[in-house]
Amino acid sequence: MSTLIDTFIAPLCSEQIETLYQDDHLLVINKPAGLLSLSGKNPLNLDSVHYRLARFFPGCTLVHRLDFGTSGLMVIARNKAINAALCQQFSQRSVTKGYSALLCGHLEADEGVIEAAIAKDPMLFPRMTICAQHGKPARSRYRVVERFYQAQEAGPMLPLTRVALTPETGRTHQLRIHCQLLGHPILGCDLYGGRLLPGTEQAPRLMLHASELQFVHPVSAERIAIRHASPF
Repeated sequence: MSTLIDTFIAPLCSEQIETLYQDDHLLVINKPAGLLSLSGKNPLNLDSVHYRLARFFPGCTLVHRLDFGTSGLMVIARNKAINAALCQQFSQRSVTKGYSALLCGHLEADEGVIEAAIAKDPMLFPRMTICAQHGKPARSRYRVVERFYQAQEAGPMLPLTRVALTPETGRTHQLRIHCQLLGHPILGCDLYGGRLLPGTEQAPRLMLHASELQFVHPVSAERIAIRHASPF
């Protein structure tokens, strides 16, 4: 069996990481789009959230990740004990995560639930696929914020739907593939159908932003709720 190799080389990301919350135990940061969460095996993919932060916070670890093209909120543990406590909250699904996205086309329903199991695509790495037989259960909620048309320098007006997305599970590419399943992929998605629409301009980035994060501080037991508005 041939081994699938990731040949992706991340372009230079000049945007800086923004720190929104910091104490002796953890950080909450705003990751720019176009920055890896964790350095890749290829030495050309060294730059990442972890690589940058570890220089200032030795021993820090990622509690969760965001896709390369996704911007927004991430919580970073400053030691192993905090990492374990936060990972437990994620595994117990007691962490609230909210996302903002622009979907291609106008979504008919104002809100709904997408429930479809997700598995690795054995033929098209790094894509995932919907697979009821071999996939892990995945559930996402969506709510329409607005439907509008976006003007372009050339071509027709582009119909878009701004949605608030709430993943109730945390599968790889979950929101991207669930929106594709709706028939309205996320604008700028290079893996699941929203990168370029016929007769339209190419989107500058994946239009997905982690805009809300709520969890319990492992030391103070305080409920931490941080929001960061979508940049698009």
